[in-house]
Amino acid sequence: MSDERVVIATRQSQLALWQAHFVQDQLRRAHPGLQVDLLGVTTQGDRWLQAPLAEVGGKGLFIKELEQALSEGRADIAVHSVKDVPAELPDGFALPVIGFREDVRDALVCRMAAGLRDLPAGARIGSSSLRRRSQLLLLRADLEIAVLRGNVDTRLKKLSDGEFDAIVLAAAGLRRLGLGEEISEYLGVDDFLPAPGQGALGIECRADDVRTLTLLQSLADDEVHARVSAERAVSAALGADCSAPLAAFAEAGDSGIRLRALLAAPDGSQALRAEATGNDPSALGVAVAESLIGQGAASILGA
Repeated sequence: MSDERVVIATRQSQLALWQAHFVQDQLRRAHPGLQVDLLGVTTQGDRWLQAPLAEVGGKGLFIKELEQALSEGRADIAVHSVKDVPAELPDGFALPVIGFREDVRDALVCRMAAGLRDLPAGARIGSSSLRRRSQLLLLRADLEIAVLRGNVDTRLKKLSDGEFDAIVLAAAGLRRLGLGEEISEYLGVDDFLPAPGQGALGIECRADDVRTLTLLQSLADDEVHARVSAERAVSAALGADCSAPLAAFAEAGDSGIRLRALLAAPDGSQALRAEATGNDPSALGVAVAESLIGQGAASILGA
């Protein structure tokens, strides 16, 4: 395939570029001689940094322009953090690769305490995620949660400048950027469930692009794909977008995939939990979503 070329559409943040370069290297290893180039794209999500994502359209704002580049033929694939990808893709697009999953946990970064439970009463925590906000308040109702947007470097600088007492980020992003030493505490999944797909990379392309779909088969990871698909199926069945206060995590168990999910009010006043085990990712997601609906999920999502 030495005569072929693939163009990767990518946001231009440090983490997005790391992910794009990583996939570029994976493709080159799988297909020696393949020319793989990057196309930098600025998205609406990168431009609108003042308001919470839930107020300006959700995390889907980070991929619209990337999908436009695919539609126009300027790029062949786009690389995403799966947690930023809506559970339902627009018509004409596919997500054939979900894999390369790093640490799924959230991470607390602070300068004044060893961990979440050691923070003083009323500590100001920075996060743009309703999911993180709700779980933080479930654990510590006394905390003040303030909106924090921007790339990883921007968020760390705001912490260093004293705008926040602590911030919460995905451990995977910090580790991929070589910033694992910044982590004060990993928030374990038993107390703090991650977003659906957190830590995994997703590769999107046009659904009718047979050549690219064939090239991407070499990067497939069936096990990660199945577990993340179960997590994303909860979102799809609830009709919840990426900015909803929904957490889901699937892992391998003795009887198949164990899927856990949580839907919580952003103020921490209510939390619904559900769990199921099985081998069909879609059926698992639906079962967990139905359990959450039976407990009153509509009132939380409607709010």
